[in-house]
Amino acid sequence: MLTFIIGLVILFAGGAVYGRICEKVFGPDDRSTPAVRLNDGMDFVPMKKWKNSLIQLLNIAGTGPILGPIQGILFGPIAFLTIPIGCVIGGAFHDYMSGMISVRNDGAQMPMLIRKYLGKYTYPIYNVFVCLTLLHVGTVFIYTPGDLFITQILKADNGASNPLVWIVYGAIFVYYIIATLFPIDKIIGRIYPFFGALLILSAIGVFFGLFIKGYRLDDIWVTGVTGIHPDGLHFIPVFFVTVACGIVSGFHSTQATLISRTMANENEGRMTFYNMMIAEGFIAMIWAAAAMGVMKLGLADAKTSPTDVVGIIAKDLLGNIGGIIAVIGVIVLPITSGDTALRSIRLMIAEALKIDQSKKTNRLGISIGIFAVVAAILIFAKLNAGGFNVLWRYFAWANQTMAVFAFAMIAVYMMRNKKLFVMSLIPGMFYMFIISSFILNATIGFGLSWPVSYTAAAILTVVYAVVVVGCGMKAQDK
Repeated sequence: MLTFIIGLVILFAGGAVYGRICEKVFGPDDRSTPAVRLNDGMDFVPMKKWKNSLIQLLNIAGTGPILGPIQGILFGPIAFLTIPIGCVIGGAFHDYMSGMISVRNDGAQMPMLIRKYLGKYTYPIYNVFVCLTLLHVGTVFIYTPGDLFITQILKADNGASNPLVWIVYGAIFVYYIIATLFPIDKIIGRIYPFFGALLILSAIGVFFGLFIKGYRLDDIWVTGVTGIHPDGLHFIPVFFVTVACGIVSGFHSTQATLISRTMANENEGRMTFYNMMIAEGFIAMIWAAAAMGVMKLGLADAKTSPTDVVGIIAKDLLGNIGGIIAVIGVIVLPITSGDTALRSIRLMIAEALKIDQSKKTNRLGISIGIFAVVAAILIFAKLNAGGFNVLWRYFAWANQTMAVFAFAMIAVYMMRNKKLFVMSLIPGMFYMFIISSFILNATIGFGLSWPVSYTAAAILTVVYAVVVVGCGMKAQDK
């Protein structure tokens, strides 16, 4: 249990200190923000700080900070230290800088920021990753909350032959369409406070339940630095791909740039972007600890599906009624990420093609194409054995790859503005090594041996650093 407590101290104390450092390095001021200057009543709409913060938290906190840590804790209590450290110096920094750089660029979405700071040749490569990842997010966050609702709330079979499955999927799908098409303050801005209350209740309930029930958690000095994973998986890189959303997630940058269009004052950035990622790290810590607790009690093991573990934790810690509330809170998380992921794609496509989004017909035209693709991916994943597992693995890897692009963009921006760019270069290099070694070794990638994968990844990481610094130096000369 002590390792878990130390991790929480690192998360909150470290976040408080490093968050202020990030804010000081960036230097927010009182200039007019895009939400005020470009107010169009649709996407550029000033909203209150508490509402922006809550929306940002719900946008980024999908099933990732729950299902990821549940799988990541199989590596042992090292997760209680790597999650908070990575969140403080990597994930929260990544989210804050992405959002604030967007604010300084008229609310530009990530593809446009990549084009401006990394060049026109990097832009199309990034676009491929961002579109694939956001489409995967939209699909995964129909699939997982739908299945959780069916199995944990309705207590029904979630097989493709059950008509109820498609009815639930369809209901989520319809909500996504509405949230994508309507002004951000009319749908998302109004219902998210209710969703946020469910999220907070479920997280607080599970947190206090850990202590009330007296869950026994391993300490790192007892198990060793990294425990032996039941499937023999390598801690580096698999852990950091698996626990993406609790540490660093490239998807978050697309949500930060979305909220950059509704922030009324730059000085709200630390609360809205940095602190909300710290809150997500807390959610990840809670579910990692709860998963270890039920496994120590023998209520679940490495073969228990993560979605089933959620139900076991909720019922054991909170009872039937409280368990249902907790599960509903978990169901809310992915739904509030999936809707804004698809909204982000609409904005990116519109921005790239210069399509006015104040007109309903333009929004509808883009949205039809997006949802047609999502529907096709969803049907494939549900009807094919192992389809979801393949979908999730590619999503996890592409998500971290997006973060590598974001760190590079942030580093170049910081070099151009004579700021401490190593704050971004170092985590970018680390994740370049993670995504390279993972895809080189993985069966969904090149299937190379670990020695070859690690060596090649190290070379690619050095190349990444040289290219990023080179781009930054060119930017300084302009």
